[in-house]
Amino acid sequence: MTVGKLIRDLRAARGWSQSQLADALTERAGVPISREYISRRWESCKYQPSPFWLRHLAAVLDVPLAVMENDVDRRKFLASFAATAVAPGIASDLLAQGFTARLQGAGPSVEHWAHTLVGYGSDYMTQGAVEIQRRLAVDLAVIQQQCNQPTMWAHASRLMTLWAKTHPGSDGSKAVQWYRMAAEAADRSGDVDTRVWVRGRAAIALGYEGASLPIADMFANQALAISDRPSLGRLNALYGKAHAAAIVGDADTARALDLEGRRVFDQAGSEDGEASDYAVPHWRLGVFRSLLRARLGDETEAVDAQDEARRELPATLPRFQTHLEMHRGLMLVRAGDRDAGIAYAQAALDALPPEKHSLTLRMLMSEITG
Repeated sequence: MTVGKLIRDLRAARGWSQSQLADALTERAGVPISREYISRRWESCKYQPSPFWLRHLAAVLDVPLAVMENDVDRRKFLASFAATAVAPGIASDLLAQGFTARLQGAGPSVEHWAHTLVGYGSDYMTQGAVEIQRRLAVDLAVIQQQCNQPTMWAHASRLMTLWAKTHPGSDGSKAVQWYRMAAEAADRSGDVDTRVWVRGRAAIALGYEGASLPIADMFANQALAISDRPSLGRLNALYGKAHAAAIVGDADTARALDLEGRRVFDQAGSEDGEASDYAVPHWRLGVFRSLLRARLGDETEAVDAQDEARRELPATLPRFQTHLEMHRGLMLVRAGDRDAGIAYAQAALDALPPEKHSLTLRMLMSEITG
């Protein structure tokens, strides 16, 4: 493993952004260093940190200096890293928070959890999975102690769905297991909207990623059977099912579901400009449709969806702009220009700062190159 990848993994394990690592290094070394320097020189593996910076990296990342300097020691360290460095710290937080909630009896209020969900909804749009996971793990440990009323089951099910989303479908059983548990928790809430939303969100997550397609289809069918009322859950389910159909080559079904999805959006879509995982404004619908039509090879419809999405996409969400650009790369591949499509998509991904990359984007790149 290169030093650059080690720096990236150690930083991510602590839930730090590149900016946070830069701040920690600047404070310790007394010499300013920027996020861009860490990203473009070290973590890109283009340059090796100097001995000066290796010493300070070892200190702020809490590893022996030999690990940073020597490849053999680095490999030995990595073999036991998860068990000896990261896991105990996370486990301590989980155990402390979980038992505190139990000892205090009531724990955080329903209103607290509603507010927490709103925060996670917006954070998901801008933050990486690692940053969210560390906080979310603690909150899940606490709320599981409080699932003694329907509203708490509803809140828990949405947190569990987000947790599943931080383990993309390529992780197979882990993501699916959490989606299944989230669906069961939603059922215990007795709330129809929650039951439909959780299953619809699972369906679009797996379908968009092109992973576990039979499971995506199953969740979509369950959501559609629970209620035929227009809702964001139903909208997600329709597009999850559409993506699954497109990937297996059932173009007629995918196009029919796209048409039905647009009708549901007209009745249940979110306000434009809203940036939350619990919302589907016009720009996000465009992202769903852009990839769907690119997968189907419908170039005109795909470009129209991309253009519509760009008109409303907030400038604060560059990751989704990257999605749209990579869809164009997929279109080129589908049109027969594989090399140009891969180059276009890779350039779009490279233009996004590394700390904003998502596992979903990497899965999309794999689809384009595959």
